[in-house]
Amino acid sequence: MERIKGKAAAGGIIFGRLAFYRRDEQIVKKRRVAKPEIELQKYEYAIKESLEELDALYEREIKNIGRDHADIFMIHKMLIEDDDFVQRTRGIITKESCTADYAVEIAASQLAGELGRATDDYIRARTADVKDVSRRLIRHIQNTSEQQLIFAENSILCSFDLEPSEAVRLDKQKVKAICTCYGTVNSHAAILARTRNIPAVVSLGKALSEEFDGAEAIVDGYAGVLYINPDSATKRRMKEKREEEGRKHELLMRLRGRKNITLDGTEIQVYANINGVIDLKYAEENDAGGIGLLRSEFLYLKNDGFPDEELQFYTYRRVLEKMQGKRVIIRTLDIGADKSPDYFSNDSGENPAMGVRSIRICFEHPEIFRTQLRALYRASVYGRLAILFPMIIDPEEAVLAKSMAKSVCEELDAEGIPYSHNVELGVMIETPAAVMLSDELAREADFFSVGTNDLEQYTLALDRQNSMFDKYCRPHHKALLRMIKVSADSAHRHGKWIGVCGEIGAYTELTEVFLAMGIDEISVSPNQILPLRRKIRSLTIADRLDSLVKYGVIRPEQRDDYLSLSDGIRPASKNAQKI
Repeated sequence: MERIKGKAAAGGIIFGRLAFYRRDEQIVKKRRVAKPEIELQKYEYAIKESLEELDALYEREIKNIGRDHADIFMIHKMLIEDDDFVQRTRGIITKESCTADYAVEIAASQLAGELGRATDDYIRARTADVKDVSRRLIRHIQNTSEQQLIFAENSILCSFDLEPSEAVRLDKQKVKAICTCYGTVNSHAAILARTRNIPAVVSLGKALSEEFDGAEAIVDGYAGVLYINPDSATKRRMKEKREEEGRKHELLMRLRGRKNITLDGTEIQVYANINGVIDLKYAEENDAGGIGLLRSEFLYLKNDGFPDEELQFYTYRRVLEKMQGKRVIIRTLDIGADKSPDYFSNDSGENPAMGVRSIRICFEHPEIFRTQLRALYRASVYGRLAILFPMIIDPEEAVLAKSMAKSVCEELDAEGIPYSHNVELGVMIETPAAVMLSDELAREADFFSVGTNDLEQYTLALDRQNSMFDKYCRPHHKALLRMIKVSADSAHRHGKWIGVCGEIGAYTELTEVFLAMGIDEISVSPNQILPLRRKIRSLTIADRLDSLVKYGVIRPEQRDDYLSLSDGIRPASKNAQKI
C-alpha cells in the first residue's frame, strides 16, 4: 500500500480507481516570421474567439454552479484583456518578429512567474488561471479543437494540475474525486471542486506517478491523503470514517437555524469571513449569522487597476442583498505588506508590515478611500452594513476616518443619492497600541473587531509570512489572550460590542476563553462555522472559568471572584442585543 500526503482541498471519502489525465501537448516553437503583422492578426482573432468562448461558458455555468462561481470565467476574460498582458504579447511579436503562439506563451510565463513569487496565497493561486488563459489563446492561434475529457465509471482523476475550464467540464457521474501533483487549495479549480462537491486533494507531489494508473485507491479529502492499493485494515478504517463524517454532517446540519447558546444560556453570534461574492455560497450553506469580515482588498488585488465606484458598488450591493438583512461587516482597503497590487507603487521601506499600509494608505491617498466609502454607503440601502477600519492605532485616526465618512455622506446628500443612516463604524484591534488605547477608541467606535493574525504578529514580534517562525507562533500566548480581554472590557465598559475575526477564532479549545471574556461575536471561515456552533452549545460557566485559569488570562485565586464581577463572566446575550 502507498500512502501519499497532500493538502485537503474538498472534503469527502471516495473509493475508486486512479485515472491519469494527460493533457494534449501544445507544441510551441520560436520561429522568426517575415510579416509580424499577420501574427498580430492571429493574436487578435484568438482574443476574439476566446472571449466569445468564455461568455458562452459563463452563461452555461451560471445554471450549473451559480453566478458567483461562474464569475471565475469573467476573471479569465479580464486576464485576456489585461493591458499589460496584451501589450507584452504584442511587443514580443513585434520586437522579435516571432509567431503569436510563442509570444503568448512567453508573456504568460512571465506573468505567471511574477504571480508565483507573491507572498499572498490568493495571488499565487492565480498562476493556474494565467496558464488556462494562455492555453485557450494558443489553441485558437493554432486552430486546434478542445480536448475531450472522457473517463470510466468511478474514476479518481489524477493530473499534474487542473485548470478551471477543465474542472467545470468533468462528468460528476464518472469522476468521483480529484488528485493533483501541484496546485493550491485556493486555486479556482479547487474552488470549483468544492462547489461541485467533488472531493479533492492537491499538492501530492511527484509521488503521484503515472505508474499507478488504474490502481485501486481511496481519497480522504478531509485529511488530504491518497491511499493507493489500500490494505483491508485501511479500507475498513476509511469506511468507518466515511460513516462517522456522515453522522457529523447530519448533526451539524441540525444546528441550522438554531441560536448559538451555551448550556447555561449565554448567546454569541457566529459570522463568516469571506474574500468576496464567490464565497457567499459557503457562508449561506453553513448558516452564517452574518458576514464578520469581507476582505475588500481582494476586489483590488484581482483587478489590473483600482476598481471604480460602480464596480465596488455593484459588488457590495450583491453581498448585502444575498445576506438578506443579516449584518455584513466590510473592511476598508487593507493593502500593503503581503498584499500589494502590481499597479500600485508604494514605498513601505525595508519592513512593509511596519510601513504605509492599510488605513495609512487610505489617509495618504484620500481619493481612493473616498471612492470606496461612496460605494459602500450607496450599497448600504440594500442590507445591514457595518464598515470596519483596519490598523487604527489611536483615537485621532478613528476620528479622521469617521470625518471622511461623514464628508462622503454629505456629498451623497447634496447629490440626492440615498444611503442608510444606520451604518455602524468599527475599528480593528490588531496592534498593542490599539489595545492600550482601547478605552479611548471605544468612545469613538460603534464596535471592535479583533484581528488576531496581526495582533499576534505585532505582539510576539513574529513575521507570520515566514514559515521559519511557525514554531514560535503561539496563539495561546498569555499576552495575546490578555490583550483580547483588555479590549473586550474596554468595549463593554462603553456599551459597545466586540468580535474576533482572526484565525484563532476557529480554535475550539479557545471558544470558552472568548465566551468568558464576554466576546459577542466570532467570525471564522464558512466551513468552520458549524463545528464552532456545536462547541458553543456544549459549554457551561464552569468550563469558561476553568479555561481562563488554564490559559493564564486570570490567576487561580481569581476564579471564584469572577462569578460576581460585572466585567467578568456574564451572558454575552446582554451585549448581543446590540448585535
